[in-house]
Amino acid sequence: MSAPPIRYAASGDIHVAYCTLGDGPLDLVLVHGALTNLEVLWDIPEYSSYCEQLASFSRVICFDKRGMGLSDRVRVGTLEERMDDIRAIMDAVGSRSAVLKGVSEGGPLSMLFAATYPRRAQALVLCGAEVKEETTEDWPWGEATRQEFEGYLVIEDVVKWWGQGRILDAVAPSWSGDERLRKLFGRLQVQAASPHDAVAFMRMAFEIDVRHVVTAINTPTLIVHRVDDKVCHVENARWLARNIDGSRYVELPGDTHIPWIDGDDIMEEVREFLTGVREPAEPERVLATVLFTDIVGSTERARELGDRRWRDLIERHHELVRRDLARYRGREIDTAGDGFLATFDGPARAIRSAKAIVESVRTLGLEIRAGLHTGEVELAGDAVRGIAVHTGARVASAAAPSEVLVSQTVKDLVAGAGIDFEDRGTRELKGVPGEWRLYAVR
Repeated sequence: MSAPPIRYAASGDIHVAYCTLGDGPLDLVLVHGALTNLEVLWDIPEYSSYCEQLASFSRVICFDKRGMGLSDRVRVGTLEERMDDIRAIMDAVGSRSAVLKGVSEGGPLSMLFAATYPRRAQALVLCGAEVKEETTEDWPWGEATRQEFEGYLVIEDVVKWWGQGRILDAVAPSWSGDERLRKLFGRLQVQAASPHDAVAFMRMAFEIDVRHVVTAINTPTLIVHRVDDKVCHVENARWLARNIDGSRYVELPGDTHIPWIDGDDIMEEVREFLTGVREPAEPERVLATVLFTDIVGSTERARELGDRRWRDLIERHHELVRRDLARYRGREIDTAGDGFLATFDGPARAIRSAKAIVESVRTLGLEIRAGLHTGEVELAGDAVRGIAVHTGARVASAAAPSEVLVSQTVKDLVAGAGIDFEDRGTRELKGVPGEWRLYAVR
């Protein structure tokens, strides 16, 4: 599945970035903890897969907190202000009631929302959710004492390690040796917030205490927690289970704090709680060649032509692309802006279709990039999902204007078809593990 488009909701004078995916019968708002940037998160395969699984039974609503990621870079804001942000996003997407899935620091925000707006909170799912971060005499299960916390948050020290992905050691200790994830988490830190803003957020989170709120929660609630969670002590979850009337509590083995890394068991619990069915329907998996195209310099060309002439040109572009897809038995999957996603049951036909599209749109004075990869995809209604889809998108983004670029998998599968290639060397494809050798079709 391609990355969902970013939209903005106005919450007072603040603009909050959000996106949606899936069209299930439930609306589900993901309320993350710590740091967010929707674009960077989507480039982490584990996260995008997690969202796609949730989207198999719900409409998933993701957002960047105010002051972070793609949202307006303002002060962090109070819990009350950030509750207003959630309401604004729900209003923007036409959601009257939704499941709130609160993770880590997103847990207290979700609890407060459910207690304050019970008619808009259909259910509450808490994963690794905090109650109170500060360790005190009456709360021995916090993350640190105030003195320890202040010693940790010396801005000069934070600046030194910001962007190195050290957060992985805390949120997923068992994965701390995974350099790919460490680099992605480092990028997430840098793109989510500056060190100064991150410290401000952590100070705000440290002051949260929702012990007086939870007894007012009457929303159906699932609490899931890993027993060896190093960020949020398991006694937080046990206390919540004792104090939220009628809640369901599931304690799982492991030390991973966030649910989208190594979280299949958590997904099973969430799916069963929300749908009554533990196992998802087995998706149909097939081998397919994925084609992505997009117009080179579309923004500049649209500005040059004006809205009406650009719209007419795009309509003609779409006609020609669809004609050349049909000639080679391509199946149109999605049209996002000025690009196409299509699948083929044979890589040679996919290459010939891509070449035909390149030549056809040239008659309109346009150039496109095209990328192809062959791999196993999941068929989900009219959509396709899986790492092969992500790989195809990244191959396309590496192509030059009017170039059809393919992975080595595609090249190897069309041996003997009379198609010539030029070696473009190996590349790292953003968000896709490993190095990939790419070839341009002559």
